[in-house]
Amino acid sequence: MDTFRVAIIGAGFGGIGLAILLKRAGISHVLLDKGAQVGGTWRDNTYPGAACDVPSHLYSFSFARKTDWSRRFAEQPEILDYLRHCVDEYGLEPRLNTEVRSAAFEDGRWLLDTSAGPIAAEVLVSACGQLNRPAIPDLPGLEDFEGAVFHSARWDHGHDATGRKVAVIGTGASAIQFVPHLAAKAAHLDVYQRSATWIIPKPDRRYGPLARRVYSALPFLQDLDRLRTYLLLESRALGFVRHPVLLKPIERSYRRRLRKEVADPELRRKLTPDHPLGCKRVLISDDYLPAVQRPNVDLVTDPIKEVRRNGVVTGDGTFREADTIVLGTGFRATEFLAPMRVTGRDGLTLEKAWADGAEAHLGLTVHGFPNLYLLYGPNTNLGHNSIVYMLESQFRYILGCLETGGVLEVKKETQNAFNKDLQERMRRTIWNAGCRSWYQTEDGKHVNNWPGFTFAYRRATRRPDPRDFSVG
Repeated sequence: MDTFRVAIIGAGFGGIGLAILLKRAGISHVLLDKGAQVGGTWRDNTYPGAACDVPSHLYSFSFARKTDWSRRFAEQPEILDYLRHCVDEYGLEPRLNTEVRSAAFEDGRWLLDTSAGPIAAEVLVSACGQLNRPAIPDLPGLEDFEGAVFHSARWDHGHDATGRKVAVIGTGASAIQFVPHLAAKAAHLDVYQRSATWIIPKPDRRYGPLARRVYSALPFLQDLDRLRTYLLLESRALGFVRHPVLLKPIERSYRRRLRKEVADPELRRKLTPDHPLGCKRVLISDDYLPAVQRPNVDLVTDPIKEVRRNGVVTGDGTFREADTIVLGTGFRATEFLAPMRVTGRDGLTLEKAWADGAEAHLGLTVHGFPNLYLLYGPNTNLGHNSIVYMLESQFRYILGCLETGGVLEVKKETQNAFNKDLQERMRRTIWNAGCRSWYQTEDGKHVNNWPGFTFAYRRATRRPDPRDFSVG
């Protein structure tokens, strides 16, 4: 059985970034991924229009900087190429097509049951992320639909939407990117919207050859733009986590935008959210509003009653024919590490430990699971800035724990105190303003977002506090 100091599950941004730093530090490790190539969410989401909604100068590692981004908001192929480049540049050797079916802590180490055979490691790191398991809606009759059905994260590139009657279910961050592309091809497109979402402009632009050469030759210029962009985005946290009233001008701006860009008053009504800005994920787009106004597109706000073999029926009894259904229904974001079975000390499973919703100290460590660390774990998602910044904070913390040595387990009282304070702070944020979102469990517990500034998280994770752990 192969044995390593650290086993990392998931070769996306988190897994690749940590593996680079472990290799630099000379720490033996293995990087595992069930996919045929690296990239995580940027490998899986290949739908037309897929792009990042964080400016690209903030979307590379500080220790593996990309200085030649082609545009302000990088598109999926370029981000995936960057991650592949990191793997090649730093000589990483991920084990692909290797699914971890279960992991158990036994005799002071983690034993992994994988599709390629057993692996042992002193330390286990989950880099599975939050947005990796597509959420398939429970719609009566969906399994009987005779046309093509696929989720946006499993896009069927062999299916041409040209001239077809397409139904898109969901209007979240993925749908807002691919709907304009489908609208330009389909004979007719029905977009089924459960609730309207706030949309802000996307100040995207292509960097010309000269700008790219300058950024590459003078990296400090990108450093300045990176800092300026970080501070601008970080300032938005004031509205999300401290003073929601600061978001009201953005709401008014969107309403003005609707009046200016959408002529049909009924469509404007459908596109106007009924919740405060930021309560759900804020979307960024310049081409979605024009797309839903095309003559071949209908925005449907009546709830879906059932799916039939050749179309969709809404609650008012209206039948709309379709030969293609695209599910833009997001991910099972609150089910961290599922469906993998993780068993810690004394036979405790994560499923049981998180029966009331996932939680972890600093989003990183869980009582009852020694030497287990989570990247992009509970309550480390952001609504305003780059998750890469959060990941780098977590890398440093994990490396600090590895330097300590031994078997570390976060104390129960430490985890409880942290999460009690976190949930109390969460009550004052915009995410607790009364709407339902993927940031919450079905019971309403907030398990995804960080209720503060990213620099506050970096300060909290600057080094592990030995008092927080029992050492075996």
